[in-house]
Amino acid sequence: MAVKGLGQIDQEYDGSNLKVGILHARWNKEVIDALVEGAQKRLLELKVKPENIIIESVPGSYELPFASAAMIKKHKLDVVIPIGVLIKGSTMHFEYICDAVSKALMDLQFKIGVPVIFGVLTCMTEEQAQARAGLIPGKMHNHGEDWGACAVETALKWSPYVERKI
Repeated sequence: MAVKGLGQIDQEYDGSNLKVGILHARWNKEVIDALVEGAQKRLLELKVKPENIIIESVPGSYELPFASAAMIKKHKLDVVIPIGVLIKGSTMHFEYICDAVSKALMDLQFKIGVPVIFGVLTCMTEEQAQARAGLIPGKMHNHGEDWGACAVETALKWSPYVERKI
């Protein structure tokens, strides 16, 4: 197991004033569902109110950047977690989509001024994706939990719209 997650958070965070979006692709449903559940679980543990967690979907990962921008504006979000799963196939499609989505999500946060958490798995195999979603006991933990923690910490420290209480 190479990756062990964020580890200990050095501070207690109170996300009760945050409005968080989770936007997920619908490809690879089993893995996506586990990642969304993990992110939502961690957001709730960090005191984000259930009514302030907005969950929406798009057809695939390629649609995540545009829909993330729209979701931030539509719901006046403090942070968004776009969640997708890309698994290598036999063509160059994987490389093009990974590159385009990664760059667009990175650029989006600078253009729109709201944190965008990178919640896109880019895996060589379906088993790698399942492991990173916590679906294979003993292999890895659910990365969605890390993304939820990252969203709260980043929004509280850096989002321009959050009342600072830390």
